[in-house]
Amino acid sequence: MTHIQNVSVFLLRVSLGWYMFYAGITKVLNPEWSAAGFLKGAKTFTGFYDFFLQPEILPVVNFLNALVLTAFGLALMLGVVVRLASVFGAGLMFLYYFPILEFPHAGPYAFLVDEHIIYVLIFYALFVFRAGRFWGLETWMSAWRLQRSTILLLLMS
Repeated sequence: MTHIQNVSVFLLRVSLGWYMFYAGITKVLNPEWSAAGFLKGAKTFTGFYDFFLQPEILPVVNFLNALVLTAFGLALMLGVVVRLASVFGAGLMFLYYFPILEFPHAGPYAFLVDEHIIYVLIFYALFVFRAGRFWGLETWMSAWRLQRSTILLLLMS
């Protein structure tokens, strides 16, 4: 890829990472935050989302939601395990998309496509382009793994 393409992928990765990190860390730091309101408003797959509203499950959902968003954000900003974060991030965005979908409208100003679908497509692009390899720790980590494997092979022979 060209330099401008690398810069574009890098900026896309870091900006989505910051967005996810901020969304997660504000939930982590706010003890009053809960996903209950969002889950109660589900318009599609209501039985599925009502399951997560159970008193013994909701605290786990709240904790995982905040933690996962924060972790995805850090992974994207640092450029580490970006492909894994992209797969799970896209899945999470689908979980956010379906409760608001009142087919064919995904909110008052969206017809099928809303911001969650855009995020899914961005995660897909980051996955396909191996975005962690552009000014991210993934390049260093993959080189370190290769060096470690080579050292181990030399020691065993």
